[in-house]
Amino acid sequence: MKIPLRERKYARTRLRLAQALRERLEGRPLEALAVRELCEAAEISEATFFNYFPRKADLLAYVGQLWSLELNWHAMQRQAAGATGLEVIQTVFEQAARQVQGAPGAFGELIAQQAAGRTRRELPPLTPAERQLAFVEHADIGQVPDQGLEVTLAQQLQRAIDAGALPPNSHLQTLMVSLIAIFYGVILALRQSNPAAIGSMYRQQLALLWAGVSGLTGGVASSG
Repeated sequence: MKIPLRERKYARTRLRLAQALRERLEGRPLEALAVRELCEAAEISEATFFNYFPRKADLLAYVGQLWSLELNWHAMQRQAAGATGLEVIQTVFEQAARQVQGAPGAFGELIAQQAAGRTRRELPPLTPAERQLAFVEHADIGQVPDQGLEVTLAQQLQRAIDAGALPPNSHLQTLMVSLIAIFYGVILALRQSNPAAIGSMYRQQLALLWAGVSGLTGGVASSG
């Protein structure tokens, strides 16, 4: 699909800003970064920055949006290849571990923003140009739903329950809390001391979770 030049320029500017932020968050927290510095890296004016992102925190959320899209792409590819729900979840966690290893500082800032419960603006969907330019090697990236990671994980958990890989009366919300705790908790525990170990720790924690759920009489039962 041919994308108009104006849309490509818009996407490139947003992606340059995202890259500048990712790089600088490896040495400093978000609060220590000046918008001016990000603008210099992206070769735009400060006034132009605020046409793209009302706040620095919105740019950080945009970085998270890009990462979520990539994880959802891997989930879609694995499911299309016939992977089970639990296998898709494993793939998502493995890919997330690789992302964290490449940008532990940015992931730490994302988690900090969420933990602080700060108000977030609803981000607009990623444009076709942003998808294509950000992920040139990912076929069919334009077909991936622009949804949060939690939605994808919940869908795959339900597939696992429906297929009998998890007990039929497993409580989806309880399982989701456990998954999200593993996802963020392992990052917080290892991102500074040993980010290379995040993938193996994810595998261990997921194996313990599935074994625990399957070993309970009746699974993680719904509380109604």
